[in-house]
Amino acid sequence: MQLGYWSAQPPQGVGELVAAAEDAGFDAIFTAEAWGSDAFTPLAWWGRETSRVRLGTSIVQMSGRTPASIAMHALTLDHLTNGRVILGMGVSGPQVVEGWYGVPFAKPLARTREVVSIIRQVLAREAPVTNAGPHHPLPYDGPGAVGLGKPLKPIVHPLRVDLPIWLGAEGPKNVAQTAEIADGWIPIFYTPKSAGMYQPWLDEGFARPGARRTRADFEIAATCHLQIVETSAQRQAVIEAMKPFVSLYMGGMGAKEQNFHHQVFTRMGYGELADEVQELYLSGEKDKATALIPDELVDDMHIIGTPVEVKERVAQWEETGVTTLLLSCRSAGEIRQIAELLA
Repeated sequence: MQLGYWSAQPPQGVGELVAAAEDAGFDAIFTAEAWGSDAFTPLAWWGRETSRVRLGTSIVQMSGRTPASIAMHALTLDHLTNGRVILGMGVSGPQVVEGWYGVPFAKPLARTREVVSIIRQVLAREAPVTNAGPHHPLPYDGPGAVGLGKPLKPIVHPLRVDLPIWLGAEGPKNVAQTAEIADGWIPIFYTPKSAGMYQPWLDEGFARPGARRTRADFEIAATCHLQIVETSAQRQAVIEAMKPFVSLYMGGMGAKEQNFHHQVFTRMGYGELADEVQELYLSGEKDKATALIPDELVDDMHIIGTPVEVKERVAQWEETGVTTLLLSCRSAGEIRQIAELLA
C-alpha cells in the first residue's frame, strides 16, 4: 500500500488503512516525500501499531539528507520495527534539489553510487566510514573545513547488514546502475507494454562485475492504480479520473528543458503526444492537455476492470518481472476487497 506524501494538511483515517492492510495480508506499507511531509516520520508513527508488514520509503530524496543521516534514520527505524524497513531512495529532479534543498543536481548517477556505498558501510559497521568521492567526501576536507574530521562507525550496531535498498530510476543508465548496486527498483511508469524496453538495461546492470543481485532475487516494485469495477461505465469513469494525473506527469512535472517523466513517455512511444501535452500544460491549459490523454495509455499504466479482468491484468504485470505492486487505497473496504481477490 502506497500512502504517498501529504497534501495541504495531514490525511485523515490513515491509521485505519494501515490496520486494514496489516490484517488483510498486504506485504508492505510505503510513504513518500516531495517538499512537505517527510517519508520516515509517518512510517514510525503509523507503523508502531503493526507487527508484520514491511515499512518502506518510496522514495527518500537523497539530496535532502547526507548519506550518513539517511543511514541513521534507516537503522533506527529498523531496530524499532524488528527488521521491517525497506529503504527506497531516489535523486528527485533539479527543480526540487536546487530549488528546495539548495544543493547541486549535477552527476546524479555518481552521487547515487556514493550514497549507496556510504549507507552500506554504515550498516556493515566493519570499519570507520570513509568516502573519497567528490560528492560526499568523508571526512570532509573541502572549503570551510577545519581539518578535524574523523572517520567514525555508528554507535548503534545496526540490526541488519543487508537492509534492502531500492532505488527509483527512469533512464537507461540509472536503471542499469540500480540493477548493479541495489536490491530492488522502483519504476514510476513501468507497464506491461513498456516492460520490454527496460529488460536490456536491467540485464546490463546484472552482468556487471560485482553486481549485488541477479534477476532471480531482485525486486521490482511498480506503481499503478488498481480499481475493481462492475460495469464498463464505471471503468470509463475511473479512466477519465486518472487522466489528469497522467497529464500532470507527462507535461507538468519538472522544467521544459529537463523533465525525466516526459522523457520516459517519449521512450514509451508517446513523444509527439508528450510534447503537445507539455506545451499546453506549461501554458496553463491543463484541461486541454488532459483531454489529449488516450484511454489506452491510462489502461496500460493502471489496472482497472472487473474482478476477472483485474486478476488477468495482475498476472500480466507479474509475468514481466514485477514482484510488488504499489497501490493507493482509499478505504479499508477497498483494501479487503483487493486482498480477497488477489491473495
